[in-house]
Amino acid sequence: MADLVYPPVIGAALTAFRALDLKIEIVGAENVPRQGGAVLVSNHISYLDFLFAGLGAFKSGKRMTRFMAKDDVFKHRISGPLMRGMKHISVDRSDGQPAYDEAVRALRAGEVVGVFPEATISRSFMLKKFKTGAARMAADAQVPLLPMALWGTQRLWTKGRPKNLTRRHTPVAIYIGEPITLTEKDRPVMVTRRLRAAMTDLLERAQRAYPDAPSGPDDRWWLPAALGGTAPTPEVAEAEDEAAAARRSEGA
Repeated sequence: MADLVYPPVIGAALTAFRALDLKIEIVGAENVPRQGGAVLVSNHISYLDFLFAGLGAFKSGKRMTRFMAKDDVFKHRISGPLMRGMKHISVDRSDGQPAYDEAVRALRAGEVVGVFPEATISRSFMLKKFKTGAARMAADAQVPLLPMALWGTQRLWTKGRPKNLTRRHTPVAIYIGEPITLTEKDRPVMVTRRLRAAMTDLLERAQRAYPDAPSGPDDRWWLPAALGGTAPTPEVAEAEDEAAAARRSEGA
């Protein structure tokens, strides 16, 4: 079945990026498989990451990524029809097996499936702990993992900060690593460690090469504490995530 919704959405996003004069850099485009299934695995620092991760695959090989996203997005009156039209995969966090099975079927059919293994946005802007689902999915479908790192997207819209969707001239880095091919002997936990190591290297490269610096003391919020910024450390960010999860549980 032809994609009727995805191409216009991509076109609209590219038009918006040009209007804002975003300085988008894609490194490692040659690593995107031109055909066949693959699990695209990205870090998560912004609410817009699926747009830029998907752009990395599309600009590199015209691949349209089917992202796994929480079902709340699919229930929204505006985003829901778009998500379904683009054939993204709805994840019910109380029972993720149907979404997992759908993702494996898509991979076996030659699709690129996008996964954020940290599950939620990283408040520290460093990599959080990874879930093993991406590695298990790749093993079950017998397709490679495609590591990716994004940097700069947090300056547009991230957790705990006002969104700035009209911010102009913002550099955005999309780094794509070499595919990780699995063998029958590979265990998901060990593969996930390899994947995280590859993504750590990509993220550090993107951070080192990033052309912008904070404009002043109040503009250091988007930098990790380890790089002299005022973002919370990974330990503090984890505690904040746990507190937020507890509040949600109490309100449920």
